[in-house]
Amino acid sequence: MTIFDTIMGRKSSSQVSSSSTSGAPTTPNSHQPTSFDPYSGQGTDAFLGSSAYADPTQLHPLAGLNKETLDYISLEDSSLSDLPGSQSVLPSRGFTDDLCYGTGVTYLAALTLGGAWGLQEGLRRSGGQPPKLRLNSVLNAVTRRGPFLGNSAGVVAICYNCFNSAIGSLRGKHDAANTIAAGALSGMLFKSTRGLRPMVISGGIVASVAGAWAVAQRIFLPVPERSHGHP
Repeated sequence: MTIFDTIMGRKSSSQVSSSSTSGAPTTPNSHQPTSFDPYSGQGTDAFLGSSAYADPTQLHPLAGLNKETLDYISLEDSSLSDLPGSQSVLPSRGFTDDLCYGTGVTYLAALTLGGAWGLQEGLRRSGGQPPKLRLNSVLNAVTRRGPFLGNSAGVVAICYNCFNSAIGSLRGKHDAANTIAAGALSGMLFKSTRGLRPMVISGGIVASVAGAWAVAQRIFLPVPERSHGHP
């Protein structure tokens, strides 16, 4: 042991070892290693038993397709519209369902027709041009005609459903007369800023389309019979 250790009060290595051996006996470590059995643990059924998703097969995207009807078109009869003539092939709860169905289908159909119109126009105008220029011309025509026709038809469909629902509520029933009147009013409103002549022409076109749809719906899409005492 050096003089510096003596001044600082440090003990030598021999004193430290002797004090550690002469002291109280050390206690053994209380954390003894144990063997792990993976089969003795608690399974997932213990905390999934009370859950609605305990069956993993119900989480599959195709689960429930073996039912007779799909959930999104299985509506209770009490929630359906009770106006005479308001029901069609698809179950409807009233104005909101008709607005979603009618506007969506009309917009997609007009968008498809407009895209086909633009494709034909682009191919016709770009005849004899290089492939890149012809592709650019076709894409420009499709994106110009498709959204234009789709947006116009969507606006007319929204107006038509609003008028049809209002007329049906006032008359207490839905029939072909409501359809034709709603088509005429929606067509006239769509061209109301262009003058009287465009209003009459637009109203006549939309009324003719609505009348053709009413006839086709009566012939090819008859209204299903409703049970549980409903008409």
